[in-house]
Amino acid sequence: MSPENQKKYDEKEQRVKDAIALKEPDRVPVTPPAELFPIFNAGFTVAEVVYDTTLEKSRTAAIKYLNDFDPDSGTGVGMVNAGEGPAMEITRPKNMRWAGMPGNVIDDNSLQQFIEYPLLLDDEFEEFFSDRTGWTIGKSLPRNYAIYEPFEKFREYLGGMGGVRRMASLFSSPEFRSMISDLWAVDEFYKSYQDRVDAINQEIHDMGYPVYMGGGAGVPYDGYSDFLRGSILTMEDLYERPQDIERYIDEALERSLEMIARSKGINEGKHFFMALHKGFDGFLSGEHYRKYYWSHLQKIILAIIDSGHVPYIYTEGKYDSRIDCLTEVPPGKVFYHFEEVDMAVAKKKLGGIACISGGFPSAMLDWSTPDKVRDAVKKLMDDCAPGGGYIFETSCGLGKCKRENVEAMFETAREYGAY
Repeated sequence: MSPENQKKYDEKEQRVKDAIALKEPDRVPVTPPAELFPIFNAGFTVAEVVYDTTLEKSRTAAIKYLNDFDPDSGTGVGMVNAGEGPAMEITRPKNMRWAGMPGNVIDDNSLQQFIEYPLLLDDEFEEFFSDRTGWTIGKSLPRNYAIYEPFEKFREYLGGMGGVRRMASLFSSPEFRSMISDLWAVDEFYKSYQDRVDAINQEIHDMGYPVYMGGGAGVPYDGYSDFLRGSILTMEDLYERPQDIERYIDEALERSLEMIARSKGINEGKHFFMALHKGFDGFLSGEHYRKYYWSHLQKIILAIIDSGHVPYIYTEGKYDSRIDCLTEVPPGKVFYHFEEVDMAVAKKKLGGIACISGGFPSAMLDWSTPDKVRDAVKKLMDDCAPGGGYIFETSCGLGKCKRENVEAMFETAREYGAY
């Protein structure tokens, strides 16, 4: 890294650190989640980027975005499955749709789509808790990925006399041979893929842009709802089988805390990303939110802090009724992102406790005008910037925005956000 870029890197990193520590930096940091916008800004389609295994299109898009707008955080391959199209065709996930996939199921410029459905059925709870490995191999994996469908036959007892012979016969069948061959291909794909990702990340680092992500975690309730039962059955379970929810989330919490503890000494000072999927207003009562959601989230936040990292809590949906819970953390250690909340109220309640961000409607960049964008940025700055502890981010990732609106957003946030 050149001395000039090192200086830029240090200034950006310190700016963000100061805001999280509830200090006033030289100006409000500007770190909107770039998501798809760099792809469109560079003239590509999402499908092109998903199927470009060289990652050159993703690299070009990221570098152009950074040079054009100079945010206070770097961006790279990101979470858009850049270059992974061929690998996903091998694994054939059943719960995801992606741009460019066979059959053109979704638009070529769409973000990947998650398809939620229950993996854990009503009559499987005893098996799930008593034989997690057997349930995972024989049921969960085949329900998630078509590549694992041969495991549906992996249910007979394979121990005792003749067990090795039966196992050998099973794994020598054409479908198992094909699965194993495909898994080898996926492994080889991702080994070289990761080398290219690392090279892009290093190039962005050397340009003077910090990348703050250093790990991730999830709320156990979200894991239960997202990946086991689905939203509707989970809501029923709150009343019909609360003991099973509690048993699962207590187990998941223990595993999560152990994982976080092992991260101590690795990427310390970086951010642990947590997306909150099912905790927003109206999805859980206040009582249920505290019992099944916040009580575990709070423990995870404290564990992340103890591990030497920054909890980056990315709330999704409307979160006005949850702010009082979010105040129950150590001051100057937590970074909250809001999609939809009264930011003035959030600042009033969380000021002096936690850094806040978000609240600027990303859709406004798609349909509004530069003047209205400037006014909205200034209003948000007036509500949130005084006293520090604020980072400017959009409500969610940027999409097919009007370039002039993005320019107006960055320019206003930098100029009006000066302390």
